[in-house]
Amino acid sequence: MARCLLVLRDFYGCLDSIDMHLQSDALPTTTWTDKMDMDWHFHGRALVHHLLDHHSISSISSCLPLHLQRQALLQVHSKTNPKPQISATDRKAFSCRYEDGLPGVDIFVSTADPQLEPPLMVADTVLSLMAYDYPPENLSVYLSDDGCSDLMFYALYEASKFSRVWLPFCRSFKVELRSPNAYFSAVKEVPSDDPSLAKEWREVKNLYNEMEAGITDIMKLGRVPDHLRKHHKGLREWESGTSRSNHQTILQVLIDGRGNKDVDIEGKPLPMLVYLAREKRPGYPHNFKAGAMNALIRVSSRISNGPIILNLDCDHYSNNPQSVRDALCFFMDEQQGHNIGYVQYPQKFDNITKNDLYGSSLKVPHDLELTALDAHGGPLYIGSCCFHRRDALTGKKYEKGSHINWKQVDEIHEPERENFLEETAKFANCSYEENSPWGKEMGLKYGCPVEDVVTGLSIQCNGWRSVYFNPGRIGFLGVAPVTLLSALIQQTRWSEGHFQIFLSKYCPLVYGHGKIPIQLQLSYLCYNLWGANCLATLYYVTVPTFCLLKGINLFPQFSSNWILPYTYVLVAKYTYSLGEFLSCGGTLKGWYNDQRMWLYKRVTSYLFGFCQTIMRYLGFVKLDFTITGKNVDDDVSKRFEQEIMEFGAASSMFIILATIALFNLLTSISITRSIIIKKPAADLDSCALQILLNGVVIIINLPLFEALFLRNDQGCIPSSVTCQSIVLAVLAYMLGY
Repeated sequence: MARCLLVLRDFYGCLDSIDMHLQSDALPTTTWTDKMDMDWHFHGRALVHHLLDHHSISSISSCLPLHLQRQALLQVHSKTNPKPQISATDRKAFSCRYEDGLPGVDIFVSTADPQLEPPLMVADTVLSLMAYDYPPENLSVYLSDDGCSDLMFYALYEASKFSRVWLPFCRSFKVELRSPNAYFSAVKEVPSDDPSLAKEWREVKNLYNEMEAGITDIMKLGRVPDHLRKHHKGLREWESGTSRSNHQTILQVLIDGRGNKDVDIEGKPLPMLVYLAREKRPGYPHNFKAGAMNALIRVSSRISNGPIILNLDCDHYSNNPQSVRDALCFFMDEQQGHNIGYVQYPQKFDNITKNDLYGSSLKVPHDLELTALDAHGGPLYIGSCCFHRRDALTGKKYEKGSHINWKQVDEIHEPERENFLEETAKFANCSYEENSPWGKEMGLKYGCPVEDVVTGLSIQCNGWRSVYFNPGRIGFLGVAPVTLLSALIQQTRWSEGHFQIFLSKYCPLVYGHGKIPIQLQLSYLCYNLWGANCLATLYYVTVPTFCLLKGINLFPQFSSNWILPYTYVLVAKYTYSLGEFLSCGGTLKGWYNDQRMWLYKRVTSYLFGFCQTIMRYLGFVKLDFTITGKNVDDDVSKRFEQEIMEFGAASSMFIILATIALFNLLTSISITRSIIIKKPAADLDSCALQILLNGVVIIINLPLFEALFLRNDQGCIPSSVTCQSIVLAVLAYMLGY
């Protein structure tokens, strides 16, 4: 019976987080109880706390809340404020006590392709980070350009000029949205209630429009004109025929605010702004984003050496100017902050539609799963929106009883010599890491598509704790995929990386044994086994349909008492899933969309990730890193805003989806015809659950059928995909008939 329940559990309403589908016939009955226990530890406590409005902070655990000598105490939130906050009074008390001893913070922004990641978007992100409510002399922003693009450098140069106006404007009028694009999109008209604000608004808006036009023009041109190259010496680096995959290290300090060298229009210092394109040469592995991050760690240690590092993807702009101070409340807690390795903020997006068409917001994982992980040692490191302790990120192990005196952290003072940047650039050379512990014991780990997750696991195994902080005002906002294909490709990389971790020496059950709690090890497995999940899902959307055509019954008769456990699982899990989704702020249609993406990810992304991992271990494919594009045309954006699914491209993923949907549709038509003509009540009773399963697959795929047969826009399924899918579906139908 336990095995039967497990099989049903894997399809009927299985939570996105409990993805450990271990469907072996030899599976012991204890697996069911183990999974139910994990379900409770991983989600039950979070759900109970949410439903009962328990007083909690950022972690739903039995641990005491972090505090900062009662000066920066996290507010116990009320029923009307379900997310943790740090009050203005507590933040002010924190500032009064620690303002003179605030640590340096180095911010790393990563980009790799100016065509997929528009330079204007990157410039907006950098400006939002420079405008943090934090002492500018303690703030350094580094841009890692792995595409080595003069277009990106020019955009950063323009941003550095605009920052001299933008930062005083934000400071004077207490602007909350400090990304210029986000601010002017929200405040589209001249403020009329404050004449001084209106005047400044017009001037700043005009300057931003000029910057935007300048960057847009060079993007259309595809290069930086010669007359603009004279504006900054850094642009001359590209005059020697530099290419994306073969170039020297380019390191430029665009703003050096230390010692009032660079100031804004009010004479106040600006944060440091640094551009880095690490060296790339043929024959040298560059290790993708992990390699870029490690180069930044080394270079920044020579220039600013901030003990706290914030890393962000280039599309995640700051939505809360207090995020740095909020994160420091954890690190600088004098009682429990000494062992915190990183503080992870959720990844949120500002372009999510009302009903979240592609399930990109990950409501349940961000609002419940990662929060619940705080009870077992802390959340995963998810690659962006994360504050790190530099020591933890560079591989240092936590020693019990060790504390850091933030006021005595060593600072790096730039030597007064002309060749300092040239010497520092050597730390980003492609040969620097040869025969070194970088990528193994130091920095981000190499050899995995999800270098962030394995790095976070390593940090936790070194004795550090992590914290998940999901404040009332979102800390960071990014750009979610606006096409189905880009969403599925992103999930493919994630599932491949997680499954690779499971098969490697970093498997949490092996690598984490004796180092992290068993609950946290099992929690990691929920994600590591995403890829293997494809096997169970493919089974349920194909085999029962084949058996239905053949007249083979897989489930008990509908009139039998044995149907009750199946009915319970079906109703309970779908009700639980729906209630959980709605409790996180979702909508009913959003849940329907989420269930569709649940299916699509498992029969395409997870399948591809699973197969690619196996092929890689057999030596047939090499590790690759696919960037999720952030640049789309207006027609695609319009359909996305209207919540019309985008299938436009010809992809093998769409062939799989369309074939499964059409096969189930043909089977449904055949069974319906048989019932109408023959009316076999006994057969209907015995195959009721299989018919229900077939109907669920069809209902979930209604937007796909519309894209196959009813739509004629550019986002419909290409005719080549339609033809191939119809042929394959008919062959499958004939095979089973």
